[in-house]
Amino acid sequence: MKVIRSICLHTKDAVGKETKLLGLAKRLEDHGFIVQTKRLCSPTKDIRLFEASVTDPNILLSVGKISHDEYSAIAPDFLETQRTSLCVDLTQEEINEAVVQTLFDIIKTNPQKTFNFAYVFNDLASSPFFPSAFYEQEGFSIGLQSTDLSENLPGLQDWLDAQKTVWSEIIEIFKDEQDFLGIDSSIAPLFHGVSSLADLTKRICGGFSESVMSDFYVNLTRFIKTQNPKPIGLCGLMLPCLEDFELAEEYSQGEFSLERNLFLSLHSGLGIDTYPMGIDEDMAKLASILKLVQGLSNKYKKPLSVRFVSDGKAKIGEMTDFKNQYLKDVIVRSL
Repeated sequence: MKVIRSICLHTKDAVGKETKLLGLAKRLEDHGFIVQTKRLCSPTKDIRLFEASVTDPNILLSVGKISHDEYSAIAPDFLETQRTSLCVDLTQEEINEAVVQTLFDIIKTNPQKTFNFAYVFNDLASSPFFPSAFYEQEGFSIGLQSTDLSENLPGLQDWLDAQKTVWSEIIEIFKDEQDFLGIDSSIAPLFHGVSSLADLTKRICGGFSESVMSDFYVNLTRFIKTQNPKPIGLCGLMLPCLEDFELAEEYSQGEFSLERNLFLSLHSGLGIDTYPMGIDEDMAKLASILKLVQGLSNKYKKPLSVRFVSDGKAKIGEMTDFKNQYLKDVIVRSL
């Protein structure tokens, strides 16, 4: 099944761009693709005006990458609006109490917005995936839910070949579009079954834990970085703890600790993504984690992000209640 996770139009001015975005999505649908989400990324700081100017409520929005000081100025609007994502760039910033307090304030004020917020380090432009996406140039980019392409295929190489075929098909569809920026070939799993990366590791490696100490992820990310004919954005491995429902089950069984998450991210992944956090988590521990990710990202010049999510109620040891179709509820573990 050919699933587009995101088609994102990057534009300095989003006014009047809905028609363009919807037209691009329809072209994909006319060629047999399922388009999950349509998105607009624009570097505006007026979030209320941004949401008001895009009338289709199904189009997701992002103002992209901003500094912590810039976030502080627009935080009230961000926390009150519904569709907008953003990321705070900590690549070179001092990680102090105020930076850490920001996440706790989101959890206290509007915990659902933790889903739309991330800290980023050495982020790359023009990805179609939120909340890491940020604007650098006019154009559109595409990201697949490529795990679905593995359905009924016996091995890793068969799946990789299927991805390459679909990339070529997308490039052919948009060969006359000069503002087609490219394909972010990041592996973006979701839910369960063939859409889940953790499920795929069971079929190919014998299980998730078995895959961790194998060359599965190295081979996978080498392929998506070197064989994509029109790369843009991150082109890495996403490990969304609670969006990949079978990965969430590994978390619940203690098989997806932060240490394991960061180990995989360092050689193949893109950081900590939709990882559950209790409302009583220690601020000093969060600061330590952010400093570690900052240090690793800068040492290896590698894009990494941190997206912790909370339902605003669950403490460590309690079951979450996200009321979010994209997040599986779990008993929260200490970071």
